[in-house]
Amino acid sequence: MSGDRTQQKNLQSLSTEEFFYFFLRLRKGEVRRTVSILRERYPTDTEQQLARRLLQSKIRLSLLGGALLNLPMLLPGVGAVIKMIGTVGATSVLTRLHLYLILEIALVYGKDIDDKARVTEMAAVAAVTGLGAAAPMLVKVLGMHPVYTLPAGALSASAATRIIGDTAIKLYSGKLKSHYFPSAPASVSQ
Repeated sequence: MSGDRTQQKNLQSLSTEEFFYFFLRLRKGEVRRTVSILRERYPTDTEQQLARRLLQSKIRLSLLGGALLNLPMLLPGVGAVIKMIGTVGATSVLTRLHLYLILEIALVYGKDIDDKARVTEMAAVAAVTGLGAAAPMLVKVLGMHPVYTLPAGALSASAATRIIGDTAIKLYSGKLKSHYFPSAPASVSQ
């Protein structure tokens, strides 16, 4: 009974769950389903191998998504508002992709994806994603031809995905200490 109360104490609040569900369309059931399918398809893979499969899949998606989501930058007749909406949309989609990635990797390593510690990690992911999505704007700032926004978007999105995935693998495998996430409880490295 005492163990149940301790476990419930570390769970994310209902408001937090609903925020991620409604605003970022984060479906934890889908995270669990993906990891379950991956384990069925590759039953002899180690946690590290499964996590790398997840990361490679997301890198391919972010490479394509980063390019496609910056397509409005190539259209000269499109106004600044439409371009900004494209940037915000890109950031939202890539944030969701990265949140799924870290939760899937956490689950592969046996971490509780409902634990409060994941909230701090998800906030860090949102910040890194925002920086990666803003990189194509440098093309304009540097006075380069707009055609370079597509490769800049693709490369910055995939680089952010690689950094996020590699960091998640290190964190959840215990190779990265939880002190890098100051508000995360010590249970992250269990």
